[in-house]
Amino acid sequence: MNRYSLLIILPLVSFQAVGETSSAPVQIPAEEERQPWVFQVTPFIWAAGINGRMSPFQRGTTVEVNQSFSEVLSNLNLGAFVNLWARNGRVVFSGNIMYADGTDRQDYNNLPAFQVPGIKGVIPKGTQINGRADSTQFMTTMMSGYRIMDTENYTLDILGGLRYWYIRNNVRVTARHSSIGEHRVSYGEKFWWIDPLIGARFFAPVTDNISFISEIDAGGFGVGSDYTWSLLSTVNYTFPNNLTASAGYKAFKVNYDHRGHVHDILQYGPVLGLTWRF
Repeated sequence: MNRYSLLIILPLVSFQAVGETSSAPVQIPAEEERQPWVFQVTPFIWAAGINGRMSPFQRGTTVEVNQSFSEVLSNLNLGAFVNLWARNGRVVFSGNIMYADGTDRQDYNNLPAFQVPGIKGVIPKGTQINGRADSTQFMTTMMSGYRIMDTENYTLDILGGLRYWYIRNNVRVTARHSSIGEHRVSYGEKFWWIDPLIGARFFAPVTDNISFISEIDAGGFGVGSDYTWSLLSTVNYTFPNNLTASAGYKAFKVNYDHRGHVHDILQYGPVLGLTWRF
């Protein structure tokens, strides 16, 4: 049942803050002076592929994963990513929540003898297997920091925080063979971890309407995962109504290997977004 390991699901519809939206000077109205925080939220589409290795069950085999965006999308039930950005003077905050749910169905015939998680004993050679695997992935990142550079040409923020992961995998198997008859079994496992993070965010205005943003973080350090990092770079165009369109590239890597659970993947692909600032 090694195909169960193909169920790392990426979000299709996401929310990602892409940063400051204009280099033009802004006159702060009286009501904004009383509430100095500035917030941003951006829904975007991430056309991401995936490769790496994983073993969602402690007793399962670790296998290679290599899927294009279209293959990932075919297994996706629901995906959402919410990322918020806030700033008050030189104090900055970044937070995001990711949720992804997917299902993979497989039929196997004339299999060699092997072990299925949740079924006692070895399944005999020639068994017909019908399997359904459901995977749920939840991640949230919370980081705060300080703007160490603030000039007309660029800004630079330094960030620190935590990233929490929760993964749940369930499999339902029907095994048929003349020597064992028909057996149905459901089996599930879940695991979680927390990674400490450090990060930085760079913003540079090109014109009054066009800007460039790059965000990067790294962490893990053996506390949760062995290591993790993410990178997002976008070119942005700001409209007069506090909306900004963005296009760029995002990559995300995590390497977690603990007590038989393996989650060592790289997600990567282009992004398109629309930022709302308030």
